[in-house]
Amino acid sequence: MPFIMAGDPDLTTSASILLRLQEEGADIIELGIPYSDPLADGPVIQAAASRALHSGTTPSKVLEMLSSLRGDLSIPVILFTYSNPLLSRGMERFCDDASQAGAAGLVVPDLPLEEAELLSPLAQARGLDLVLLAAPTTPKERMKRISNRSKGFTYLVSVTGVTGERTNLEGRVKTLVKELKESSSTPVAVGFGISGSDQVIQVRSWGADGAIVGSAFVKRICNAKPEFAVDEVGKFCRELRQAAG
Repeated sequence: MPFIMAGDPDLTTSASILLRLQEEGADIIELGIPYSDPLADGPVIQAAASRALHSGTTPSKVLEMLSSLRGDLSIPVILFTYSNPLLSRGMERFCDDASQAGAAGLVVPDLPLEEAELLSPLAQARGLDLVLLAAPTTPKERMKRISNRSKGFTYLVSVTGVTGERTNLEGRVKTLVKELKESSSTPVAVGFGISGSDQVIQVRSWGADGAIVGSAFVKRICNAKPEFAVDEVGKFCRELRQAAG
């Protein structure tokens, strides 16, 4: 499951990247809506959000871009947003607009479980899965509540901290994957810190149903010349697809 920041470097390129990711074997795509205070994100994705905002990207423009791909983009797209833009637009209106644009779900990393329980029925009524996050520091009973209320899959944060590439994943993640799968039938996807094929293979061997790769994709987009960004992302996605099997 690749993550990209919508509007980095611009929405036209983002649209082309989404289609190339589908072509190269992505099963689901996590599409970030840029926000000025991305608390859960490390420096790479923070910088991508800043670039996207500087280029004039707004939530409405992201949804318009996604809507323009209906009919061509057939794999699920999960929107990654923070609670402030969500609440500013209004939960119901945001869900209406996201659904009409063709989104399959939402990830709101700074939305507490108790608030998520209010948003979930609004999202579900509009055909959107509200994906909830669990972390290594989440108490066991709360983690069970999260996994039973998360729709689509449970997003297991692999590290204590923000997004970003890591050389090694915390060993406790293996145990957490097992506990989540024992407490709920909801699939488990591991994210934060996954940077390459070896770690994708590792989390799959631990029993995870999916691997979410963000900063490594965003870095390739940033470092590539604009005319080569789509190809660089496609090549990396192909490598991860082959590793995932």
